Amino acid sequence: MSREPARSGDILLSTRGLKKYFPVKQGLLRRTSGYLQAVDGVDLDVRRGETLGLVGESGCGKSTLARTLVRLLEPTEGAITFEGVDIVELGARAMKEMRRHMQIVFQDSVGSLDPRMKVGTLIAEGLSIHGVTGRKGRKRVVHEMLDRVGMAPEAADRYPHQFSGGQRQRIGLARALVLQPKLVVADEPVSALDVSIQSQVLNLLVALKKEFDLTYVFVAHDLAVVGYISDRVAVMYLGRIVEMAPSDELFARPLHPYTVALLSANPEPVPGRKSNR
Repeated sequence: MSREPARSGDILLSTRGLKKYFPVKQGLLRRTSGYLQAVDGVDLDVRRGETLGLVGESGCGKSTLARTLVRLLEPTEGAITFEGVDIVELGARAMKEMRRHMQIVFQDSVGSLDPRMKVGTLIAEGLSIHGVTGRKGRKRVVHEMLDRVGMAPEAADRYPHQFSGGQRQRIGLARALVLQPKLVVADEPVSALDVSIQSQVLNLLVALKKEFDLTYVFVAHDLAVVGYISDRVAVMYLGRIVEMAPSDELFARPLHPYTVALLSANPEPVPGRKSNR
């Protein structure tokens, strides 16, 4: 249920009929007895330069969708088109090149950062994989990225466990942005942080979007967070998008019963809305 059709020239990423099913295995022989329909026929258009919020209760499929959008999970069925290319059809080498332009930031900053690697090596990993600049050049880029996310260059010589959760999330952002992607999928990037730290990271995301001319898909279960940062919001329920609208309009006049129920459970969903995202 989308209230505002997009022109094709505006679209950076789109999905059509996207499905991701997981087999359910039972018994001693672990035979497949059915399928969990985590993502069940999603049609989605993400406009260039926007922040599209994806909201829903835990278990609705939004994190599975986020990972499928960048092919960390392989879709069961459907198309994912990025800048006119169906990335589902790409082989490993072509998909590796495509990942320069689409990155993901995870909720679990501990699990997504290898504890055995120094921060500088973690951030430079993408540069190394894609053969971007030499060793000295990579060090310079790492220091620049740390500065842009509000951290000192000395952080490059330390390990992830030596930082707070908010600082690790900044490191994750630096790692995602080092290749200057066009799209960043942020999967619950602030949900594990204290409220005071959440606002700092959200404002950093807003600033980085302007600086790097980014497009975000921002996944969260917190309506206040989604309303704060998003230009448009897609509501997900049982693996499907049930409503999509400009953020202000959706919060003021929800149409789908599930959206109404979500907002009723959160009577003040958008404190301190930011006027310019």
